[in-house]
Amino acid sequence: MQTFDLHIKNMVCPRCIKAVRGILENEGLPVHDVQLGKAVLTIQPDNEQLQAVAAALEKEGLPLVDDRKRQLVEAIKNIIVTTIHHSPMSELKENFSALLAARLHKDYHYLSNLFSEMEQTTIEQYIIQQKIERVKELLVYDEQTLSEIAYQMGYSSVAHLSGQFKKVTGFTPSRFKQLKEHKRRPLDAI
Repeated sequence: MQTFDLHIKNMVCPRCIKAVRGILENEGLPVHDVQLGKAVLTIQPDNEQLQAVAAALEKEGLPLVDDRKRQLVEAIKNIIVTTIHHSPMSELKENFSALLAARLHKDYHYLSNLFSEMEQTTIEQYIIQQKIERVKELLVYDEQTLSEIAYQMGYSSVAHLSGQFKKVTGFTPSRFKQLKEHKRRPLDAI
């Protein structure tokens, strides 16, 4: 079966997948699969359908990505977001450089240089930002101890997590929990 891929920016959660699927189905396009950053159609849409889809996705803050390099950067982001926010980090058997290289079938140094060039930050800093946002979320839920959070997020110790958290946010994790206004950032804004 021949398929047509649409690459989509800012997809960071299951609700994004649902929104994209709904938009495509509303346009009468047969959807084979939708995952973070990508929708697979069983036919190639005509220009009118593509423009309508692009406009509807843009309205939802999910613009289409045409540039191959931008698509690769979005794929890197999606792998990182999925790994950090939607699966236990403690089960990650390899480091992110090996994971990204294996999943994207590219040399990690190429991926790293491309990401830095296009995002003005390193993959490592992006990973740290995502991990800290996940830690903030877990702190707000208040269902786990800091030690459990550190383990779940793959930190070597509570001290390492606390130090990195303070460096990024300016607060210790315990001070952050005490704040009335939790300064969390949307994942697509990182």
